[in-house]
Amino acid sequence: MSFLKAEWRKLAMANYVIDKDYLTEFVPIGTELDLWDGKCFVSLVGFMFKNTRLLGIKVPYHIDFEEVNLRFYVKRFENGKWKRGVVFIKEIVPKRALTFIANTVYNENYETLPMSHKWSENEDTRIVEYKWAKFGKENSFQVSTSSECFDILSGSETEFITEHYWGYAKVNKEKSNEYEVTHPKWKTYKVKDYKIDVDFGTVYGREFDFLNAKKPNSVMLAEGSEITVENKKTIKMIL
Repeated sequence: MSFLKAEWRKLAMANYVIDKDYLTEFVPIGTELDLWDGKCFVSLVGFMFKNTRLLGIKVPYHIDFEEVNLRFYVKRFENGKWKRGVVFIKEIVPKRALTFIANTVYNENYETLPMSHKWSENEDTRIVEYKWAKFGKENSFQVSTSSECFDILSGSETEFITEHYWGYAKVNKEKSNEYEVTHPKWKTYKVKDYKIDVDFGTVYGREFDFLNAKKPNSVMLAEGSEITVENKKTIKMIL
């Protein structure tokens, strides 16, 4: 049985090209940075969990909720092929129980903060916005797009950002956790405009303060789909 089943919907993604040296200390053992066209990315991602089930059970008040995270991309070579995955700098959710489970079971870095979202649509425009507050400062990420969604082009930056099917978490210098995430290939919307008002240093740590003055290389909105998160396994350094 999958550890978690849910829908991830309306995934807003702002993708920043950065020097890979910023991420060295965060790379889990057994993985290496996954680059696209020679570029190293971190992504600010906001989305909605829908119809969430933990070990097949819907937990009251924990079925539909927001998440915003900062993540980067890694790969792991195993059994003659590459596994392409993500590592989360921090994941923000509005429910304390979610934070406790994710941090305890998967060794992720979740934080509980007040959050909200707004979705609106007219004939030709869709607006998706996620908000969260820390230390009295409201952070927000808004994307305006076409109302119609489209297939993702093979070999594109959008495919690279959305097509990672493994999660990795650094436990310590000798050990990492690995888990599989399953979902079909997503569709995306054409972005018309975006607004990012985030204090990256306060939310994600001083080492990411530089993102406050940096413009994203790209901004995307993916429709999302049903997903599963499978049970974890441990990767250990071979001495």
